[in-house]
Amino acid sequence: MRTIQFREAVCEAMSEEMRRDDTIYLMGEEVAEYNGAYKASKGMLDEFGPDRVLDTPISELGFAGIGVGSAMNGNRPIIEFMTFNFSLVAIDQIISNAAKMRQMSGGQFNIPIVFRGPTASAGQLAATHSQAFESWYANCPGLKVVVPCNPYDAKGLLKAAIRDDDPVIFMESEQMYGDKGEVPEDEYILPLGVADIKREGTDVTIVSFGKIIKEALKAAEELNEKGISCEVIDLRTVRPMDHKTIFESVKKTNRLVILEEAWPFGSVASEITYQVQENVFDYLDAPIQRITTADTPAPYSPVLLEKWLPNAQDVVDAVNKVLYK
Repeated sequence: MRTIQFREAVCEAMSEEMRRDDTIYLMGEEVAEYNGAYKASKGMLDEFGPDRVLDTPISELGFAGIGVGSAMNGNRPIIEFMTFNFSLVAIDQIISNAAKMRQMSGGQFNIPIVFRGPTASAGQLAATHSQAFESWYANCPGLKVVVPCNPYDAKGLLKAAIRDDDPVIFMESEQMYGDKGEVPEDEYILPLGVADIKREGTDVTIVSFGKIIKEALKAAEELNEKGISCEVIDLRTVRPMDHKTIFESVKKTNRLVILEEAWPFGSVASEITYQVQENVFDYLDAPIQRITTADTPAPYSPVLLEKWLPNAQDVVDAVNKVLYK
């Protein structure tokens, strides 16, 4: 094992796959000459050249559409958005074309494309740059949605996403690119659609994903000191979702808290809540608690932003509530 940064894990995953398959290329704003807005493609232009690492104009709709058409012609593009907030400019290409082309062509075209970049809040970037669209994209059949939380997961999941024959939305975080973690020396791939139990426990299940899971793990450590054992599940893949792992955990703990860095209405937490009450309701000893951001656009003020975002204390309070403490 070796310790690398999250951005290095992303770069390694893309580079290893591009060495293996010359139909794979990277395209986006500042990915080449600038080594990526967050240095997640550092050195790739030097290795692969300008035909496979392509800087684009500021035109997400345009280069997303080029990527979809390219995938229809046998390539496997990786499209980087500087942030998924900007993917809204390209959402017609993602939703109306990438997600639907296989069905609408009667299976004649697969769209093996990865759309990747940062999601959710990244500090004081205000309302239009602090949005989480995991539930938006997961709502659309034909798309897979992946949200890693550490370098190990990022590398293994991104390699799987690049090899997948369907379009994959791969969502990172600007605040995680500098995070360090252990990654194996040897090649490995993590399957899409399989959750990971980050911490085993017996008293309550906490489900989360992405960078906000750090708050769940922090809360679990604090609660452990008080004799409360929390099982923390990282979804890794929002769609397809690993319901089985969640159900089995709830059967064991009989209580569920869901932590998500997104608005509450129509959230991933809402879907999990429905699936659990539909399939393992009889195992619940308390109502499910979900923790989300406040139901407002993200504020710029650091004081308000701190109140807007979920934190470990929110998780502790929710756990105590389902335990009737």
